[in-house]
Amino acid sequence: MADVCSTEGPEAYDIHSAPIMAPFVAALLDAVRPAPGESVLDLACGTGFAARAAAALVGPTGRVRGTDLDEGMIRVARQRAPRIDFIAAPADRLPYDDSAFDAVVCQQGAQFFPDLTAALTETARITRPGGRFAATVWAPLDRQPYFLAHEHALRTYAPDALRYFHRAYVRTADQLTSALRTAGYGALTHREVTSDVVLPPLGAYAHGHLAALWGGLLREAGGEKAVLGAARLVRDELADRTAPDGTAALPFTVHLVTGIR
Repeated sequence: MADVCSTEGPEAYDIHSAPIMAPFVAALLDAVRPAPGESVLDLACGTGFAARAAAALVGPTGRVRGTDLDEGMIRVARQRAPRIDFIAAPADRLPYDDSAFDAVVCQQGAQFFPDLTAALTETARITRPGGRFAATVWAPLDRQPYFLAHEHALRTYAPDALRYFHRAYVRTADQLTSALRTAGYGALTHREVTSDVVLPPLGAYAHGHLAALWGGLLREAGGEKAVLGAARLVRDELADRTAPDGTAALPFTVHLVTGIR
C-alpha cells in the first residue's frame, strides 16, 4: 500500500471521483447540448464536475450555476471554479426565478433527493419552456464491479455504512421518468450508458477513494486498519482485472434520463 493518500472530505472526493465521473458528465452534457450564451444549472452539483464542463460549452456569454445541499462540496466547487456561482440550497427550494435556465443537468444526485417529485417540480419551475433536462443515476450495483468491491469491503469492515452506501444505487429510470412527467416535462427518454474507465493503480487509489467516501465510518468501526483492510480487499477482488502497472479498466453503467419542459 505504498503512496497511500490520507486526505479525506470533499477535496479528496473531487480528486478520486474525477476519472469515474468524466465520461458520464460528457454524456450528460451531450444530451442537453448547451450552446454558447445559454444558461445552465448543475443541480446537486457536488464539487462541480458538470458545471465546469458546461462553462466551457456556454462560453463567456453564457451563465452556469450550481447548487448542492452539502456546504463542503460547495466550498470545493467554488475553489475549483471561482467564476461559477455555486450556492448551498436544497433541490426542492432553488433560489432562482421562474424559467431562469435553458438547461438543467443532475449528475448522480437524484437518488439522494428526499422527495424526487418535489425536487423535479421545482426544477421544472426554473427551466424555461422548451428547456432541456438530463440526469444520470447509477445502474444497479451488480453492474458496477468496482463499486461492488466497495460494498464487499464495507460489509466486511464497516457494515453500518451499507445503509448509506446502497442509497446511490436504488433510483430507477422508471422512477425518474414518472417524476419528470408529473413535474411537467415531456419528450422523455431513457438509455443506459456504459463506459470502461481506466482507474489509477488500485493500491493507492482504492485507499484514497474509500477514505474520501467512508473514512469516518471505517475508522469508527476498526481504526486505520479497517481503512487499509477495506482498500486491500478492493484491490485483491479486482486483481484479475488489473494490469501489470496496477491500473484497472473497469465498466461503469448509468441510466441517462432526459426531458423537455
